[in-house]
Amino acid sequence: MAEITSKRRGEMLRGIFKILMDEPNGMRAKDILQKLETEVPPTEYERGTYEKSNVRRYEKLARFHTIATVKAGWLQKEKGLWSLTDEGRKAFETYTNPEEFDRKALSLYRKWAEEQTPDEEVEDIEDIEEASTLATLEEAEESAWNEIDQYLAEMNPYDFQKLVAGLLRGMGYYVSYIAPQGPDKGIDIIAYSDPLGIKGPRIKVQVKRRADRISVDGIRSFVAVLADEDVGIFVTTGGFTRDAEDEARTHQTRKIMLIDMKKFFDLWVEHYDRIPEEYRRLMPLKPVYFIAPSE
Repeated sequence: MAEITSKRRGEMLRGIFKILMDEPNGMRAKDILQKLETEVPPTEYERGTYEKSNVRRYEKLARFHTIATVKAGWLQKEKGLWSLTDEGRKAFETYTNPEEFDRKALSLYRKWAEEQTPDEEVEDIEDIEEASTLATLEEAEESAWNEIDQYLAEMNPYDFQKLVAGLLRGMGYYVSYIAPQGPDKGIDIIAYSDPLGIKGPRIKVQVKRRADRISVDGIRSFVAVLADEDVGIFVTTGGFTRDAEDEARTHQTRKIMLIDMKKFFDLWVEHYDRIPEEYRRLMPLKPVYFIAPSE
Protein backbone atom coordinates (compact mmCIF):
# COMPACT_ATOMS: atom_id res chain seq x y z
CA MET A 1 0.00 0.00 0.00
CA ALA A 2 1.48 3.32 -1.11
CA GLU A 3 0.65 5.15 2.11
CA ILE A 4 2.69 2.70 4.20
CA THR A 5 6.35 3.02 3.27
CA SER A 6 9.50 1.79 4.94
CA LYS A 7 10.43 5.38 5.72
CA ARG A 8 7.09 6.04 7.38
CA ARG A 9 7.25 2.86 9.46
CA GLY A 10 10.75 3.84 10.55
CA GLU A 11 9.61 7.35 11.50
CA MET A 12 6.82 6.03 13.69
CA LEU A 13 9.02 3.37 15.27
CA ARG A 14 11.83 5.78 16.00
CA GLY A 15 9.27 8.16 17.48
CA ILE A 16 8.15 5.43 19.87
CA PHE A 17 11.74 4.55 20.73
CA LYS A 18 12.63 8.20 21.31
CA ILE A 19 9.83 8.48 23.86
CA LEU A 20 10.94 5.30 25.62
CA MET A 21 14.63 6.27 25.73
CA ASP A 22 13.74 8.50 28.68
CA GLU A 23 11.63 5.84 30.39
CA PRO A 24 13.92 3.11 31.78
CA ASN A 25 11.02 1.49 33.65
CA GLY A 26 8.77 1.53 30.60
CA MET A 27 5.55 3.38 29.84
CA ARG A 28 1.93 2.46 29.22
CA ALA A 29 1.15 1.94 25.55
CA LYS A 30 -1.79 4.36 25.52
CA ASP A 31 0.43 7.13 26.94
CA ILE A 32 3.16 6.42 24.38
CA LEU A 33 0.73 6.64 21.48
CA GLN A 34 -0.69 9.88 22.82
CA LYS A 35 2.80 11.42 22.94
CA LEU A 36 3.69 9.92 19.57
CA GLU A 37 1.05 12.04 17.86
CA THR A 38 3.03 15.14 18.86
CA GLU A 39 6.40 13.57 18.08
CA VAL A 40 5.31 12.13 14.69
CA PRO A 41 2.08 13.83 13.55
CA PRO A 42 -0.31 11.58 11.59
CA THR A 43 -0.57 11.84 7.83
CA GLU A 44 -3.90 12.39 6.12
CA TYR A 45 -4.15 8.66 5.47
CA GLU A 46 -3.39 7.82 9.11
CA ARG A 47 -6.03 10.26 10.32
CA GLY A 48 -8.57 8.29 8.29
CA THR A 49 -10.54 5.34 9.60
CA TYR A 50 -11.01 1.67 8.77
CA GLU A 51 -14.24 1.11 6.88
CA LYS A 52 -15.50 -1.83 8.94
CA SER A 53 -14.79 -0.45 12.40
CA ASN A 54 -14.67 3.33 11.80
CA VAL A 55 -11.57 3.39 14.03
CA ARG A 56 -8.71 5.75 13.25
CA ARG A 57 -5.73 4.12 11.52
CA TYR A 58 -2.92 6.00 13.29
CA GLU A 59 -2.88 4.19 16.64
CA LYS A 60 -3.62 0.82 15.04
CA LEU A 61 -0.78 1.14 12.55
CA ALA A 62 1.68 2.32 15.21
CA ARG A 63 0.94 -0.78 17.27
CA PHE A 64 1.12 -3.02 14.19
CA HIS A 65 4.49 -1.63 13.11
CA THR A 66 6.02 -2.56 16.48
CA ILE A 67 5.64 -6.31 15.82
CA ALA A 68 9.00 -6.51 14.05
CA THR A 69 10.84 -4.64 16.84
CA VAL A 70 9.38 -6.98 19.47
CA LYS A 71 10.54 -10.08 17.57
CA ALA A 72 13.88 -8.38 16.92
CA GLY A 73 14.39 -8.18 20.68
CA TRP A 74 14.34 -4.38 20.76
CA LEU A 75 10.98 -3.74 22.38
CA GLN A 76 9.26 -5.53 25.24
CA LYS A 77 5.51 -5.53 25.83
CA GLU A 78 4.10 -6.81 29.08
CA LYS A 79 0.48 -6.21 30.07
CA GLY A 80 0.28 -2.84 28.37
CA LEU A 81 3.70 -1.64 29.52
CA TRP A 82 6.23 -1.06 26.73
CA SER A 83 9.96 -0.77 27.40
CA LEU A 84 13.20 -0.87 25.44
CA THR A 85 15.76 -3.61 25.82
CA ASP A 86 19.49 -2.81 25.84
CA GLU A 87 19.56 -3.99 22.21
CA GLY A 88 16.70 -1.63 21.41
CA ARG A 89 18.54 1.33 22.87
CA LYS A 90 21.64 0.45 20.86
CA ALA A 91 19.54 0.09 17.70
CA PHE A 92 17.99 3.53 18.20
CA GLU A 93 21.45 5.09 18.47
CA THR A 94 22.95 3.02 15.62
CA TYR A 95 20.25 3.14 12.93
CA THR A 96 19.40 6.83 12.88
CA ASN A 97 17.94 6.78 9.37
CA PRO A 98 14.24 5.75 9.59
CA GLU A 99 14.41 3.45 6.55
CA GLU A 100 17.58 1.79 7.82
CA PHE A 101 15.96 1.34 11.23
CA ASP A 102 12.89 -0.26 9.66
CA ARG A 103 14.90 -2.52 7.33
CA LYS A 104 17.06 -3.82 10.18
CA ALA A 105 14.01 -4.57 12.33
CA LEU A 106 12.35 -6.40 9.42
CA SER A 107 15.53 -8.38 8.77
CA LEU A 108 15.66 -9.55 12.38
CA TYR A 109 11.94 -10.31 12.30
CA ARG A 110 12.34 -12.53 9.22
CA LYS A 111 15.25 -14.31 10.85
CA TRP A 112 13.06 -14.97 13.88
CA ALA A 113 10.18 -16.18 11.65
CA GLU A 114 12.44 -18.67 9.86
CA GLU A 115 13.35 -20.24 13.18
CA GLN A 116 9.72 -20.95 14.17
CA THR A 117 8.27 -24.43 13.85
CA PRO A 118 5.44 -24.95 11.32
CA ASP A 119 2.71 -25.05 13.99
CA GLU A 120 3.74 -21.75 15.58
CA GLU A 121 1.77 -18.68 14.55
CA VAL A 122 3.76 -15.96 12.74
CA GLU A 123 2.16 -12.61 12.00
CA ASP A 124 2.34 -11.36 8.43
CA ILE A 125 3.63 -7.86 9.07
CA GLU A 126 3.30 -6.96 5.41
CA ASP A 127 -0.48 -7.47 5.52
CA ILE A 128 -1.88 -4.11 6.56
CA GLU A 129 -5.40 -5.54 6.58
CA GLU A 130 -4.38 -7.44 9.72
CA ALA A 131 -3.33 -4.22 11.49
CA SER A 132 -6.74 -3.34 12.91
CA THR A 133 -7.48 -6.88 14.13
CA LEU A 134 -4.11 -7.45 15.82
CA ALA A 135 -4.07 -3.99 17.40
CA THR A 136 -7.63 -4.40 18.69
CA LEU A 137 -6.73 -7.68 20.40
CA GLU A 138 -3.67 -6.04 21.96
CA GLU A 139 -5.80 -3.13 23.21
CA ALA A 140 -8.37 -5.52 24.69
CA GLU A 141 -5.64 -7.34 26.60
CA GLU A 142 -4.25 -4.04 27.88
CA SER A 143 -7.69 -2.85 28.95
CA ALA A 144 -8.29 -6.05 30.90
CA TRP A 145 -4.92 -5.79 32.63
CA ASN A 146 -5.44 -2.10 33.49
CA GLU A 147 -8.70 -3.03 35.24
CA ILE A 148 -6.96 -5.78 37.21
CA ASP A 149 -4.02 -3.50 37.98
CA GLN A 150 -6.34 -0.83 39.39
CA TYR A 151 -8.36 -3.41 41.34
CA LEU A 152 -5.25 -4.72 43.09
CA ALA A 153 -3.82 -1.26 43.67
CA GLU A 154 -7.02 -0.17 45.44
CA MET A 155 -7.54 -3.39 47.41
CA ASN A 156 -7.46 -3.19 51.19
CA PRO A 157 -3.89 -4.08 52.31
CA TYR A 158 -5.10 -6.88 54.57
CA ASP A 159 -7.26 -8.34 51.80
CA PHE A 160 -4.20 -8.29 49.55
CA GLN A 161 -2.29 -10.10 52.27
CA LYS A 162 -5.06 -12.76 52.34
CA LEU A 163 -4.86 -12.95 48.55
CA VAL A 164 -1.15 -13.85 48.77
CA ALA A 165 -1.90 -16.47 51.44
CA GLY A 166 -4.60 -17.91 49.19
CA LEU A 167 -2.16 -18.17 46.29
CA LEU A 168 0.36 -20.03 48.47
CA ARG A 169 -2.35 -22.49 49.50
CA GLY A 170 -3.36 -22.95 45.88
CA MET A 171 0.27 -23.74 45.07
CA GLY A 172 0.27 -26.51 47.65
CA TYR A 173 1.94 -24.76 50.60
CA TYR A 174 0.64 -24.86 54.16
CA VAL A 175 0.11 -21.42 55.63
CA SER A 176 0.64 -21.44 59.38
CA TYR A 177 0.50 -17.71 60.08
CA ILE A 178 -1.12 -14.59 58.63
CA ALA A 179 -0.29 -11.38 60.46
CA PRO A 180 -3.25 -9.65 62.12
CA GLN A 181 -3.86 -5.95 61.66
CA GLY A 182 -1.18 -3.85 63.33
CA PRO A 183 2.64 -3.99 63.40
CA ASP A 184 3.90 -7.15 61.69
CA LYS A 185 7.62 -6.89 62.50
CA GLY A 186 8.48 -7.43 58.82
CA ILE A 187 6.71 -10.76 58.33
CA ASP A 188 3.14 -11.03 57.06
CA ILE A 189 2.85 -14.73 56.23
CA ILE A 190 4.67 -17.89 57.27
CA ALA A 191 4.26 -21.10 55.26
CA TYR A 192 5.73 -24.59 54.97
CA SER A 193 5.85 -27.32 52.33
CA ASP A 194 4.15 -29.86 54.64
CA PRO A 195 1.42 -29.64 57.32
CA LEU A 196 3.80 -30.00 60.28
CA GLY A 197 6.58 -27.83 58.96
CA ILE A 198 9.10 -30.64 59.14
CA LYS A 199 10.20 -30.86 55.50
CA GLY A 200 11.97 -28.14 53.61
CA PRO A 201 12.69 -24.57 54.67
CA ARG A 202 10.37 -22.16 56.44
CA ILE A 203 8.90 -19.61 54.03
CA LYS A 204 8.59 -16.04 55.28
CA VAL A 205 6.59 -13.58 53.21
CA GLN A 206 6.43 -9.81 53.31
CA VAL A 207 3.48 -8.21 51.50
CA LYS A 208 3.32 -4.54 50.48
CA ARG A 209 0.37 -2.94 48.70
CA ARG A 210 1.91 0.35 47.60
CA ALA A 211 2.40 2.39 44.44
CA ASP A 212 6.13 3.13 44.67
CA ARG A 213 8.89 0.63 43.96
CA ILE A 214 10.64 -1.23 46.77
CA SER A 215 14.21 0.00 47.10
CA VAL A 216 17.35 -1.92 47.97
CA ASP A 217 16.96 -0.74 51.59
CA GLY A 218 13.57 -2.44 51.71
CA ILE A 219 15.16 -5.72 50.60
CA ARG A 220 17.93 -5.41 53.17
CA SER A 221 15.42 -4.80 55.94
CA PHE A 222 13.55 -7.93 54.88
CA VAL A 223 16.75 -9.99 54.80
CA ALA A 224 17.43 -8.94 58.39
CA VAL A 225 14.38 -10.89 59.63
CA LEU A 226 15.29 -14.09 57.77
CA ALA A 227 17.14 -16.92 59.51
CA ASP A 228 19.77 -18.95 57.68
CA GLU A 229 17.33 -21.75 56.82
CA ASP A 230 14.50 -19.43 55.71
CA VAL A 231 13.35 -18.66 52.19
CA GLY A 232 12.05 -15.13 51.76
CA ILE A 233 9.29 -14.03 49.39
CA PHE A 234 8.64 -10.32 48.92
CA VAL A 235 5.34 -9.46 47.23
CA THR A 236 4.47 -5.90 46.24
CA THR A 237 2.05 -4.13 43.90
CA GLY A 238 4.55 -1.38 43.14
CA GLY A 239 7.46 -3.41 41.79
CA PHE A 240 11.14 -3.22 42.64
CA THR A 241 14.01 -0.94 41.69
CA ARG A 242 16.81 -2.46 39.65
CA ASP A 243 19.17 -2.21 42.65
CA ALA A 244 16.64 -4.12 44.75
CA GLU A 245 16.39 -6.86 42.12
CA ASP A 246 20.19 -7.10 41.94
CA GLU A 247 20.42 -7.33 45.73
CA ALA A 248 17.92 -10.19 45.88
CA ARG A 249 19.47 -12.06 42.95
CA THR A 250 23.06 -11.88 44.17
CA HIS A 251 22.60 -12.23 47.93
CA GLN A 252 25.18 -14.63 49.28
CA THR A 253 23.45 -16.08 52.35
CA ARG A 254 19.68 -15.84 51.78
CA LYS A 255 17.34 -17.08 49.06
CA ILE A 256 14.88 -14.30 48.20
CA MET A 257 12.14 -14.35 45.59
CA LEU A 258 10.64 -11.07 44.38
CA ILE A 259 7.07 -11.02 43.08
CA ASP A 260 5.60 -7.91 41.50
CA MET A 261 1.95 -7.46 40.52
CA LYS A 262 2.39 -8.94 37.04
CA LYS A 263 4.14 -12.04 38.35
CA PHE A 264 1.57 -12.39 41.11
CA PHE A 265 -1.29 -12.23 38.63
CA ASP A 266 0.31 -14.81 36.32
CA LEU A 267 0.68 -17.18 39.29
CA TRP A 268 -2.91 -16.48 40.35
CA VAL A 269 -4.17 -17.46 36.89
CA GLU A 270 -1.94 -20.54 36.71
CA HIS A 271 -3.12 -21.93 40.06
CA TYR A 272 -6.61 -20.41 40.08
CA ASP A 273 -8.53 -23.71 40.07
CA ARG A 274 -6.65 -24.94 43.13
CA ILE A 275 -7.01 -21.77 45.21
CA PRO A 276 -9.62 -22.19 47.97
CA GLU A 277 -12.97 -20.56 47.14
CA GLU A 278 -12.84 -18.14 50.09
CA TYR A 279 -9.71 -16.59 48.60
CA ARG A 280 -10.88 -16.76 44.97
CA ARG A 281 -13.79 -14.52 45.96
CA LEU A 282 -11.29 -11.75 46.69
CA MET A 283 -10.30 -11.68 43.00
CA PRO A 284 -12.62 -13.78 40.86
CA LEU A 285 -11.67 -14.17 37.20
CA LYS A 286 -13.60 -15.05 34.07
CA PRO A 287 -11.94 -15.83 30.72
CA VAL A 288 -13.14 -13.91 27.66
CA TYR A 289 -12.63 -15.36 24.19
CA PHE A 290 -11.80 -13.59 20.90
CA ILE A 291 -11.55 -14.73 17.31
CA ALA A 292 -7.83 -15.18 16.76
CA PRO A 293 -6.23 -13.29 13.82
CA SER A 294 -5.65 -15.53 10.81
CA GLU A 295 -2.16 -16.95 10.30
